[in-house]
Amino acid sequence: MPATWKSNLEVTIFGESHGKAIGVVLGNFPAGIKVDEEFIAVQMKKRAPGLNIMSTSRKEADKVEIVSGVFEGMTTGAPICGMIYNSDQHSKDYSILKEKMRPAHSDYPAAIRYNGFNDVRGGGHFSGRITAPIVFAGALCKLALKQKGIEIVSHIAQIKDVHDDLFPMDITPEMVERLSNMQYPVIKEGVFEQMSETIDEARWGQNSVGGKIECAILNVPVGLGDPFFDSVESKLSSLMFSIPAVKSIAFGNANISELTGKEANDEYYYDEFKNVKTTTNNNGGILGGITTGMPVVFTLGLKPTSSISLKQNTIDIKSRENTTLEIVGRHDPCVVLRAAVVVEAMSAIAALDLLND
Repeated sequence: MPATWKSNLEVTIFGESHGKAIGVVLGNFPAGIKVDEEFIAVQMKKRAPGLNIMSTSRKEADKVEIVSGVFEGMTTGAPICGMIYNSDQHSKDYSILKEKMRPAHSDYPAAIRYNGFNDVRGGGHFSGRITAPIVFAGALCKLALKQKGIEIVSHIAQIKDVHDDLFPMDITPEMVERLSNMQYPVIKEGVFEQMSETIDEARWGQNSVGGKIECAILNVPVGLGDPFFDSVESKLSSLMFSIPAVKSIAFGNANISELTGKEANDEYYYDEFKNVKTTTNNNGGILGGITTGMPVVFTLGLKPTSSISLKQNTIDIKSRENTTLEIVGRHDPCVVLRAAVVVEAMSAIAALDLLND
């Protein structure tokens, strides 16, 4: 089972949802970056479970123990290992899942791939819980990027059929600060209350809902990336699709295929300081696989949480019969709420990796 993403940076994840600990090893990270533990703690809290009734009731502090690569508060250039110890596992909830396959989970293909030895407790290594160490790695990358003036911001663009506004052409520092300080970032005033009602309706119905997250990487230099196989879209997509529940990605205007060439083309102009800008950003700040200097903007679609309490049809791979399953345990009625910070973390990893090309 591969566990390492490697380009210029090296990111290795380990652990299982109900194991003793989960963690990450971040290699090829630059030396001399000040490790802001308060900033890291804020990032970890945004993803942490058990904050309210709209997330799983599992309680985890998600405090990171840094065991290598940092000395006197500064990165040393050595691989950085961050450990997060699990403390609130209810593994008995999952004993039946070695035989009864949960619909829309990895259970069945993983059982075949790993000959039935895969850890099914809470999804094991397939669990969204493994995104916690990714958030830690991403927080470190954000700190390195800030030294270069690069910011990453995201918001919850959609929950089921409730839509937030999309990013404007001019994403101001004030908007970045406001969204970054929100536990559940949205642009339009009052829309989160509508989203909460939609999630609560699904929760009471023992069901779940999905949604979308829009993310922007700001102040990216012109000329990062390469055409074809090493395009910026390719690098970002490979990381984004490693986030559990992500099923789609669209760069720039998600409806660009419905436009004419004249409508879709981002026309150039010089601003008052002779900086090259575009009047629109339909291509999401990337052309020919290379950054244009405009914000790199993309939208991710996340599916509804697979674990729901409603009775579902499935199979028993031990008896080889059709059966039904009612999933017990503690699950998010909507994973989108805790995913925005994960998306930002993956974006930071990709952006820092591109800068090191």
